[in-house]
Amino acid sequence: MADYTAEMPLERNTFGVRENLSVEVIKILSDIDDRLSTTTLADPNQGAADIEECLNRVEEKIFMWDSDSSMIWENDSSEASEYIQSIEELQKLIKVFESFPSIRDGDDIKILDRVYNLLEMAMSRLEEEFGCILVRNKQPWELESTSFRSNEEEAVDEQFYSFNSFEGDPSEVSGVRVSIDGYMIDLIDPRVVPDLKRIADLMFNSNYDKECSVAYINIRKDAIEECLSVLEVEKLSIEEVLRMDWTSLNSKIRRWIRVMKVFVRVYLSSERRLSNQIFGGFSGSFSQSCFVETSKGAILQVLNFGQAIVISPQSTERLSRMLDMYEVLADLLPDIESLFPEVELGSSVRTECHELLRRLGECVRGTFLEFKMRIKTESSTTPIANGGYHPLTRYVMNYIKLLASAYRDTMDLLLSDQTFPTITEEEVPLVAHHLREVTLILETNLEAKASFYKETSLRHLFMLNNIHYMIQKVKDSDLQPLLGEDWIRAHQRKFRQHAMDYERSSWPLILSYLKDEGVCYHGSNLPSKTILKERFRCFNLAFEEIYKVQTAWLIPDPQLREDLRISISMRVVQAYWTFMGRYSSYLNSARDREKYIKFGEEDLGNYLLDLFEGVSRSLHYPRQRRIEV
Repeated sequence: MADYTAEMPLERNTFGVRENLSVEVIKILSDIDDRLSTTTLADPNQGAADIEECLNRVEEKIFMWDSDSSMIWENDSSEASEYIQSIEELQKLIKVFESFPSIRDGDDIKILDRVYNLLEMAMSRLEEEFGCILVRNKQPWELESTSFRSNEEEAVDEQFYSFNSFEGDPSEVSGVRVSIDGYMIDLIDPRVVPDLKRIADLMFNSNYDKECSVAYINIRKDAIEECLSVLEVEKLSIEEVLRMDWTSLNSKIRRWIRVMKVFVRVYLSSERRLSNQIFGGFSGSFSQSCFVETSKGAILQVLNFGQAIVISPQSTERLSRMLDMYEVLADLLPDIESLFPEVELGSSVRTECHELLRRLGECVRGTFLEFKMRIKTESSTTPIANGGYHPLTRYVMNYIKLLASAYRDTMDLLLSDQTFPTITEEEVPLVAHHLREVTLILETNLEAKASFYKETSLRHLFMLNNIHYMIQKVKDSDLQPLLGEDWIRAHQRKFRQHAMDYERSSWPLILSYLKDEGVCYHGSNLPSKTILKERFRCFNLAFEEIYKVQTAWLIPDPQLREDLRISISMRVVQAYWTFMGRYSSYLNSARDREKYIKFGEEDLGNYLLDLFEGVSRSLHYPRQRRIEV
């Protein structure tokens, strides 16, 4: 403690200082103790005796507790009141002594020295009591009310597949958006807050505010560390984050998102309220300074993880997580600015938050542009064997579906400064133009992949499948209002065109065997049996081949599969029965009819129902039935 007596001048030539000083002391003591009200102010010796008596009583109380290992505020409340009263008596004596410009008498110096020594001893004890109350009355920090842990357990089992694998649905593994409403909790038992406030007032009024704040800051820093431990926040270096595999990092990002909401809106808000409850009303920004010093290190530690993320190599599978981080930080920014106003101590936190938000935005923009480039340059040359959905189609459409449904406004904001050359006067969000461009890039890539199929009909079936998938993803999601009805109609036309092109390239040969042209003898209306036999034989072989091939082809969508089968049946079955009705009677021997007419009344239609299941089958002819013509 400082030697306050050394600062006081000892020389004064005016006679009667001791007497005047004693009179002032007696006036103060008259307010402290009723016994001093009868003291004769003209008797300096009596005043000195009263001072001595007062100091003895104060000294006895302070010495008694100085040698006691128990805590004053854990005993009867009257003990704390008496201790406070003793300190207030010392403060009043100091006020009287400090009101005089100089002290000359050695006895006065001794008295003042005793007063300051007692005050230092009392302040040391108050500092101990203050810390003990803070520690022993700390409220437990639980997470059950926020469902924090259960959400994280779900995240641990997730998988977020890479762009290169083209597997999975990003919308199915999107981060769970935890909405934590702002509310505060009691970090300290509210019953002891008035005691903490009273002790802080005593120490502040005795110029021991620094000792009080240091004790508070150190203890509350430990409490915040415990909070982060409960939230399972690890102290990770940037190097450790950079070395993590995506599965681990994905889980930690999800946890960071939930930690930020709970830590800022619940814990730090409660921490600041506690600081205000104890130190509010003190001069200047004392309460704010205590809060900032207590929490600055912890919030910077949490933000440091975000900084590690933005400097790590970016990839398309991280876009969703970058957006989650951006949105939660943007949402919390007003709370953080309120907690850490622009003062010398809090500005570093505000600056760090704004910088992280800016860099997250840059990461989102860069990753999205990289996403478009990866679609354009993806160059796998092995075609999908059955002509079904290409994994690239599934990945891209689910990816942009997620962006449209969960991040539309944020993407529109972050892409707002990106020049887009095809923007028209139409009132459409900017993100819509980017998503349309994505679908165009995807279609161009799909057309290139379709060219790797040897069968023309399979090329059209492949495009038919993938465009239909794109249309359904748009119609069944928030992509529809973004891409618009014009986009849907244009792609429905493309879909119908590929469907027609498929039928035209698959079935003309087999249907050519069922035409009338060339069946009859030249110059006669009678059909040639030889030609009829050849026609039926060729039809059977062609149908057998197409059945074997196209049962292995796949149309994943059940309704589309059924519609295409019906369309084929209407052409093939009708042509077959018309041809057979006209000419089967000319195969008048039972042997010929059994040899060349392989399909009964319903057989052909039933076989067509096996098409597009994705499993190759061989044709097994049923037992022949007599065909009635």
